[in-house]
Order: sequence, then C-alpha cells, then structure tokens
Amino acid sequence: MSWVRLAEPVAFGHETNDPVSLVVGLAAEDSGAHTQAMAALAQLLGDPATEQALKAAPDPEAVHAILAGGVAQAQQPADALSGSHKILTVCGNGLGTSLFLKNTLEQVLDRWGWSRFINVEATDTISAKGKASEAVAIFTSGEIAKALGDPGIPVRVIQDFTSTKEVDRAMRDTYDV
Repeated sequence: MSWVRLAEPVAFGHETNDPVSLVVGLAAEDSGAHTQAMAALAQLLGDPATEQALKAAPDPEAVHAILAGGVAQAQQPADALSGSHKILTVCGNGLGTSLFLKNTLEQVLDRWGWSRFINVEATDTISAKGKASEAVAIFTSGEIAKALGDPGIPVRVIQDFTSTKEVDRAMRDTYDV
C-alpha cells in the first residue's frame, strides 16, 4: 500500500465523502491478498481515532508508527449460538467497498452487543442475488440497490459506508429498535 495525504483536499463529486484528503494505493499479489488488504484497510480507516491520527501525522515515520500500532483483526463469533441472522453488505464487482461497510456494521453490532447474533458477509451484486434467501437484510449503495431490484428482503441504502451513525440508523430501521 502507498499513502498520500493531500495538502489540498480534492472533491470527486460524492455528497458525503468529499473532499478527499487521504488517498491509498493498493497492489496485491492475488485476489486473496487483495481481499485481506482491503479488509485491513477498511478496519483501519473505520476507526475514527486512527483515521484522524493518519490525517494529522506530521511525517512518513508517524504514519508507519500508526499503521504498525496493531489494528486488531475483526473477531468472528465463536460459540454455536452465534450468527442466527445474516446481513449482506454489497458492492458492484469484487469485495472492495462492501468490506468497508461490513467493518462499519460490525462496529455498530459490537457497540450494541449483538455481534454474536448477526453474521455480516461482504459480497458482490451477482452473489447477493443468490444469497438473499439466507439473509435478513442487504446494506448497500443506492446504485446497487437499483441493480438488485427486489431480492425479497429489506435493502438499506447507505450513503457513507464508514458512518457508524448512518449504519446505526439503518440497523434500527431493520430491527425496529
């Protein structure tokens, strides 16, 4: 991965993510390594304190120190009673942005104490259509929601895949909390 912090943030035309000040370039050996790197990146940037520290780092050494700080890997529920519900996070092709949304949703579930009851699976649009019958809801972007049509379960549109506040509202709507 390579990291660039822009002195002048750039607007790309996204309502909630502009302006962009941190750009990450990723090159991986294969699709497995790419998926692992995207998941690690999503988890890293999903933590507001880490994101802020990266934005404020004064030099490359400080960025390296923040990245080496040991971001914990997401823990999968271990007991047999876990995961009685599944929520799909969906992006277009591959697993890129759906991993960011998965990480954010898992943060909300951890805060609620619901992690052992709900499994979150990141997937692509085509796979989501086949997996919808196994899930209680789909969280995705507006464009993907249109492409999915009616999968037979609730589809929650999320504008900012890193916003725990927005995902929390979608969860409350999904579970009528």
